[in-house]
Amino acid sequence: MHFIYTSLIFFSKKKKKKKTPMAAAAATFPSVERCPWIGREKETVVADMDGTLLIGRSSFPYFALVAFEVGGALRLLFLLLLSPLAAVLYYLVSESAGIRVLVFAAFAGMRVSDIESVARAVLPKFYAGDLHPETWRVFSSCGRRCVLTANPRIMVEAFLKEFLGADLVLGTEISSYGGRATGFVAAPGVLVGKNKADALEAAFGAAAPEIGLGDRHTDFAFMSLCKEGYIVPPKTEIKAVAADKLPKPIVFHDGRLVQKPSPVAALLIILWIPIGFLLACLRIAAGALLPMPLVYYAFWALGVRVTVKGNPPPPPAKSSGQSGVLFICSHRTLLDPIFLSTALGRPIPAVTYSVSRLSEIISPIKTVRLSRDRATDAAMIKKLLREGDLAICPEGTTCREPFLLRFSALFAELTDELVPVAMVNRMSMFHGTTARGWKGMDPFYFFMNPSPAYEVTFLNKLPRELTCGGGGKAGHDVANYIQRVIAATLSYECTTFTRKDKYRALAGNDGTVVEKPRGKPSKIMGC
Repeated sequence: MHFIYTSLIFFSKKKKKKKTPMAAAAATFPSVERCPWIGREKETVVADMDGTLLIGRSSFPYFALVAFEVGGALRLLFLLLLSPLAAVLYYLVSESAGIRVLVFAAFAGMRVSDIESVARAVLPKFYAGDLHPETWRVFSSCGRRCVLTANPRIMVEAFLKEFLGADLVLGTEISSYGGRATGFVAAPGVLVGKNKADALEAAFGAAAPEIGLGDRHTDFAFMSLCKEGYIVPPKTEIKAVAADKLPKPIVFHDGRLVQKPSPVAALLIILWIPIGFLLACLRIAAGALLPMPLVYYAFWALGVRVTVKGNPPPPPAKSSGQSGVLFICSHRTLLDPIFLSTALGRPIPAVTYSVSRLSEIISPIKTVRLSRDRATDAAMIKKLLREGDLAICPEGTTCREPFLLRFSALFAELTDELVPVAMVNRMSMFHGTTARGWKGMDPFYFFMNPSPAYEVTFLNKLPRELTCGGGGKAGHDVANYIQRVIAATLSYECTTFTRKDKYRALAGNDGTVVEKPRGKPSKIMGC
């Protein structure tokens, strides 16, 4: 545990018994709170990142995210083991030396494209949750925005440009060979101290930026080149900028980790994974092998919390010949239909776009793939409804944030027996969805959480006058109405985003499933 304690000291970036730099900062540069921000639309601001634009003064969590999402638990362990060395070098040699160790531990041997993918799909969510309110007030008020950071540019550029409107990002460049990172830093080295000032001069020449923002003495060099300089003092309690104050909301994000991994959290994740995987296998076995009426109680005994609200409809009488009920579910993970069945105490078949072969094998309910051919899918759904109840997630893909994607209208045109179901879940350690990885591991990651939870809320059956058959409504009107009803129940926001929008944002493709030969699973599959 000694190296964890050392790492915590390092990554907090608070040097004990050395108050001279901050005292000098206070004497040289005023606090950012004193910076006027009105009328700055034609001016340029240059800001450091850790401790300045972000509240956190540690870059370790973001290196840890890249290490885990690309290299898995072993790479995260490697980074954690080298963190004491980085701390020692930071204190005894230089900040640059410490960062070089982190870059090597996190990046060596990785595909550059994989690092870029994580930077685009995973890191923005965590960066956005740590945005400094005072710095953002000044940064957002300026017409031209530049960021100078010791962090690798490849990690931060996507977030800064796409979500914060940065015009220029100057960061540490990493060395690569044959499409893979070598683990070393390219010239001119880590962007700290004089290197930051040189990079600023090279970018702006004689035209000095109006505002410079930093948080430590190594930022003084570039701040002195600006017409005005302001220091961002460290504060123990400060709230990050609210998500609705960002120029662009983060609707889609990827990655397995729920929380930003501090050194202690990273150690706990590594220690928990083998235990959690065995627990996940036990939970999945209970759901797949036990009769559905017993699954609810088995889940509770194994730490999986299932909360049922509303009045679920009774099963249709087999002799009546009545069409089954179509449950319209909001889509959080591919386990939504399973927890719907758990709440009802009976298996409900589900239609899906595509799931991995492994998920189909271990599923306790029948899953039927949609072909994306409208006539074929309509005939299949009608046939299934004649056999009994059916579940569908008309969003076509999952969304982690409090948003509902656009509902496909096909389901509304096939039956008037429509019951909306609001699904919401809670995960504390791992996300049970992915857009970039193998979806066969999704149920395992969900059940690897110490105490995952699902809340299933059954809403009132749609009145016949609001359906297509009984009320003569258009299919898209019915779909939009159900979307609004579920969103109001969950306090979510309705959007017009689709499955293609999600995969273009996270995976760089439109989410089309490509069948692999010899039964190999596709990486872009399912929800």
